[in-house]
Amino acid sequence: MFNHKLISLLPDLASYILVVNEGSFTAAAKKLGVTPSALSKTITRLESALSVKLFERTTRKLVITQAGRKVYDQSVLMINAAQQAVDVSHSDHTEPSGSITVAAPEAFLNSVLQPFIAPFLQQYPEIQLKVRAIDGDFDLLNMGIDVAFKLTDKPDENLVMKELGPTNLVLCASPDYINDNGLPAFPEELQRHDCLYLAETDRDNVWDFFKDDEFHTVKVSGRYAINHSQMRLHGVKQGLGIGIFHDFVIKEAINEGSVVAVLSDWTIKSNYHGAIALQYAQTKYMPARLRVFIDYVTRELPAKLSN
Repeated sequence: MFNHKLISLLPDLASYILVVNEGSFTAAAKKLGVTPSALSKTITRLESALSVKLFERTTRKLVITQAGRKVYDQSVLMINAAQQAVDVSHSDHTEPSGSITVAAPEAFLNSVLQPFIAPFLQQYPEIQLKVRAIDGDFDLLNMGIDVAFKLTDKPDENLVMKELGPTNLVLCASPDYINDNGLPAFPEELQRHDCLYLAETDRDNVWDFFKDDEFHTVKVSGRYAINHSQMRLHGVKQGLGIGIFHDFVIKEAINEGSVVAVLSDWTIKSNYHGAIALQYAQTKYMPARLRVFIDYVTRELPAKLSN
């Protein structure tokens, strides 16, 4: 264990190494920017603390003792270790390497982030990426997460936030389901339809609708509820009912015609409505690996989201 005495000796040991390397107090003192007499007192203090004689001093020559050589060898190891610590710190901020832990909702990972992971890792071969699918709210700092993607209109105020774009919720159903059951014209009509919702909380089947000054809250029901977006989409395509999705999840299916939008002139609000927010802790000393990841996604993702 370190103690106060050892810590106080470290600068003196570093000065001692320089005296040995330079071969004289005068040359070493010049490099340190002190007087030879001040440096001599430092070495005397070190000898007293270590209870050894480090040099044989003569008027013409400075000779290191046997004990002094052992102290020197160990001190060099100390300085080399300190240099390695400096080098590691420097590389951490200049060279993109090491591990990044990223968290995002499952739907966002599947539909948006997944295509960018392989190209990013290919561009930065010294970075290791740990990706965690986490839905709902979570404490980024306490969970050891470096950067998180959140779908929310209430980002964490204690974290840095970069908005990548907006996200809206969309209702949709298969053309066959609409042909068999009709297309709802008003939110209240959903109560007579089978609806697919997340089933994560007691309020996931309560949908809030806004249009101009109108506001409607509708409690829906259905035979199939699941918090996995791709399985929910598959259920909608199979005609199991009207499902709720983020726009980036359902966009392709709407464009290809396998599903159709329902109540598209209404806005749906929930805990997952608002901005696609990239959040991370504020720091003056951001590691290079994290900086390049943040730069990469803020440069590449908005274009995909807008397509």
